Amino acid sequence: MTNDRPPMASRPTAQPGPDTPDTAPARELAATAAELYQQVSRQVATVVVGVEAVTEQLLIALLASGHVLLEGVPGVAKTTLSKVFAKLLGCDFQRVQFTPDLLPSDVTGTSILDRQKSEFVLRKGPIFCQVLLADEINRAPAKTQAALLEAMQEYQVTVDGDTIPLPRPFMVLATQNPVEQEGVYRLPEAQLDRFLLRVEMGYPGFENEVNMLKLHGRPTADPPAMFTADTILGLQAKLQYVYGKDSLYRYIIELAEATRDHPDVALGASPRAALSLLRCARARAALKGRHYVTHEDVQKVAFGVLGHRVILRPEAAIEGREVADVVKDVLQQVKVLETQ
Repeated sequence: MTNDRPPMASRPTAQPGPDTPDTAPARELAATAAELYQQVSRQVATVVVGVEAVTEQLLIALLASGHVLLEGVPGVAKTTLSKVFAKLLGCDFQRVQFTPDLLPSDVTGTSILDRQKSEFVLRKGPIFCQVLLADEINRAPAKTQAALLEAMQEYQVTVDGDTIPLPRPFMVLATQNPVEQEGVYRLPEAQLDRFLLRVEMGYPGFENEVNMLKLHGRPTADPPAMFTADTILGLQAKLQYVYGKDSLYRYIIELAEATRDHPDVALGASPRAALSLLRCARARAALKGRHYVTHEDVQKVAFGVLGHRVILRPEAAIEGREVADVVKDVLQQVKVLETQ
């Protein structure tokens, strides 16, 4: 008996996407990132002591294509750490000292008249680099701070009606002192949201300060560049393949919704904050040598991601509540139903 049915057409092979366990790119990223993490930490320690946790946060932001706001009292080596980290990246680096009289054109650039050609030409500002150190960013008024918004979000700058793309990778490292009240301007919420992470730098501790005195009692050499622009872009492209289960995505959204429903919160985590949690958790997993994300990764980056995005109600702030307390409450409230 013959089979009269037409032959079945062969189904096309499904290509793995960023949310399916295609482990080859993720495993490559994990192996490379874990090794670089160890090397970068050792190099940073030759110049700045006691900042291992901060160095990890900077690398997380680098892999996740984000920007970092370093906050700490004066004299804890925020600027020094930023400069050392930028040198390790091996990218074009510029530093801008933010002051009350700094103008937006001092950051982005402006058009000037070329008398020989009788035409206006663009003189690019320091923002046209790959790593920008915005030192003491809260010393400049909001108008000057706003010059960074388009660059940080869309990786481009508009000057006199012309939109110019920025070189990639592009990363902003901004520092600010939280204790000064005179001559500083509070960063608007829209600008704070552009920073992937806010990292607090405290005092290094007694033994680390002793080691600091020993270290800087003799000349220190500049650390060598350990990255290139192509290396960084290659690592960032593979981050999307770091695998997470559906339960992990639900856990992140539950955390975001819990901040919105918290009684002490006036403004909770936005959808962009949830995306930032996922990106940072993926980056942390890669730095730990894993090609998959766990709930612990999300918990470890939650304070850095949510700390500057959640806004307390005035009544809660008067009672002494802090955003860190809210994040701690949320992490305890939302249960992990399934481990990775």
